[in-house]
Amino acid sequence: MLKPPHSQTRVNLRHDLVAGLVVFLVALPLCLGIALASGADLFTGLVSGVVGGLVVGFVSGSHTSVSGPAIGLTVLVASQIVMLGSFEAFMLSVLIAGLIQIGFGVARGGAFSAFFPSSVVKGLLFAIGIVLVMKQIPHLLGHDATAADTILLQQRDFLTTITEVNTLIAGEIHFGAMLIGMISIVMLLCWDRLTIMKRLILPAPLVVVLFGILMTSLLASCGEAWRIGPSHRVQIPVATSLFEFASFLKRPDFSQVTNPAIYTGAFAIAMIASLETLLNLEAVDKLDQKKRYSPASRELIAQGCGNVVCGIIGGLPVASVIVRGSVNVAAGSRTKMSTIFHGAFLLLSASLLPALMNRIPLSALAAILFITGMKLASPRLFKQMWSEGRYQFLPFFITIVVIVLTDLMFGILVGLGVSVLFILHRSVRHPIRQVVETYLSGDLTHIVLSNQVSFLNRAAIDRVLNEATSGSQLLINATDSDYIDPDVLSFIRDFKENVAPARGITVSVKGFQPKYSMPDDIQFADYSTRALQDAVTADQVIDILRAGNQRFVAGSQLNRDLSRQVNATAAGQNPLAAVLSCIDSRVPAELVFDLGVGDIFSNRVAGNVVGPISLGSLEYAIGVAGVKLLVVLGHTRCGAVTSSIHLISSGQNAMSATGCQHLQAIVDEIEPSMLSPGEMPFEALSTEQREALVDTVARRNVQHTCDKILHQSDVIRLAVADGRVKVVGAMYDVKTGIVTFSI
Repeated sequence: MLKPPHSQTRVNLRHDLVAGLVVFLVALPLCLGIALASGADLFTGLVSGVVGGLVVGFVSGSHTSVSGPAIGLTVLVASQIVMLGSFEAFMLSVLIAGLIQIGFGVARGGAFSAFFPSSVVKGLLFAIGIVLVMKQIPHLLGHDATAADTILLQQRDFLTTITEVNTLIAGEIHFGAMLIGMISIVMLLCWDRLTIMKRLILPAPLVVVLFGILMTSLLASCGEAWRIGPSHRVQIPVATSLFEFASFLKRPDFSQVTNPAIYTGAFAIAMIASLETLLNLEAVDKLDQKKRYSPASRELIAQGCGNVVCGIIGGLPVASVIVRGSVNVAAGSRTKMSTIFHGAFLLLSASLLPALMNRIPLSALAAILFITGMKLASPRLFKQMWSEGRYQFLPFFITIVVIVLTDLMFGILVGLGVSVLFILHRSVRHPIRQVVETYLSGDLTHIVLSNQVSFLNRAAIDRVLNEATSGSQLLINATDSDYIDPDVLSFIRDFKENVAPARGITVSVKGFQPKYSMPDDIQFADYSTRALQDAVTADQVIDILRAGNQRFVAGSQLNRDLSRQVNATAAGQNPLAAVLSCIDSRVPAELVFDLGVGDIFSNRVAGNVVGPISLGSLEYAIGVAGVKLLVVLGHTRCGAVTSSIHLISSGQNAMSATGCQHLQAIVDEIEPSMLSPGEMPFEALSTEQREALVDTVARRNVQHTCDKILHQSDVIRLAVADGRVKVVGAMYDVKTGIVTFSI
């Protein structure tokens, strides 16, 4: 019984409220930690978390995605703040980035991610993981310098993370912060491995934050080396009134509107935030048990609205975040209200609980980011990319190295450049697909051009065409080509009209667009012709059928133009063989031998038995139409044979058992191929024994039919005696698709 709409709404709200609370508990430390890693005030992380929940959540069409400050943007944000000189100038970039994202969405840019190489995306995330791990080491050890001096590998003071650690070891370690950081890491590592921790309702990051607050209180009276002072804790402004709370919000510096760096940064933010959003959106949709679809272009508009608001009131740029989205799904959310609830909880915590959050040690947040970075820079991902080959691994690896040694934007551009070079390299080496196909009239080299044929492909096409020897047949297929460079087109035309005839090469073309003025010209026969029928022998026809069956089994059937074959055979037929096969739907002769229109006569009857009518058809095929081969094609697990064995072994008549008045004639034809009744306790046999017996009788029945054809037809018997025709049996295995000839 369906629940009334208002009742279902209450149920959904209850689930969404619980899910929103769980996501809030996960998002709170992440908002603070990401702001720390980005080199911004921690309050800005909370602002973007609120905007991601309330603004993006309201506009978005996704039921599962949760937005906020993203790990993937930390390096970019930090470098842009340093480059632009102030957070207010950076806010202007965020605002413009939001407008760009809205434009992306309006222009239906939801397919943007499909054009971004996955190797570069994975390299980006891996590099971010490495940077996060490296940059949290000083915070874990209590060296809480300004993030502007620690976010880049090469710092403004000409030190690096490695030299920073050496400085710490020389005497700047804070033992209290280090203790909290190390224990927090152990807790996070053990969380998913210990059953007792898995059973806790609170998420691991929140437990680490609560642990950090507790340790801050316990170490308060342990001396300066252990006490967690204000410089080692979160510092969020505490407001005494709503007016004062509003004053904490920043305003963008519109005086920087003519600064080109503002727009470069805005485009970078829009591109990375959009890409991360689209990839995360797809990933979270896969987790949704209801398998609902999230409109990608609308999500870009929602993210753009969120970033416009963040740019106006002083938040970090937002994006869809896989961690929060997966937690949202796992917590049982029903609608996007859970996202909105999580934003409301963040707003309440920032406005009503700032004093409590100011007791959170930075080393606890650093531990959360350290473990997050380790998960992003997983050795398993590195091994996976290595196993996918150099075309995937090298762009992935180069992207990582350049981002770690320079900055995120330059690393992405280099990674994209390397990917493009690999694409061009593959295009130059493999601009075409070349397949040698064996038709009835001989071998044909089928050359399939790619979708885009540029001047870079000329050398490869030149090599393929000039390798053709005298007497060979070529087919140049441009059916899939949307663009062909004029130089390449001119070369193909010259080869077809001038070079090929002089060398004795036959060139056919098809599929070229009308604008190229190269109409279809097929100069080979992919069907049986009178000349071919007259020229081949029975043994050659058997070889043709064997080769076709091998293609069928391998899944490499010839690319036939059936419409052209219909037109070509309209005036007459010249088949090479006649096949008497079973009516079984699994054994279509033209398919199992990979043949085309007009290549064989196909006579089908249950049990591939022969009677006066089918024998007359076979006599016509040999005596009038001139086929060179007659094949009696049986098959394994034959239903007609199985039914005949069952009826005969049980002493039943086909009419009385099935009601089919003409079926007994087929049973009578199969009966001579059966074993003696004493050797055939059919009902007592196991399933495997029955199948073996059926296959044995089917093979005998094929031979019996061949013998009967030769005994009853003078025309066929004389043709065989003269060596003009062969009559052979064959068995088709319904399990493997393989045809075995009995010669």
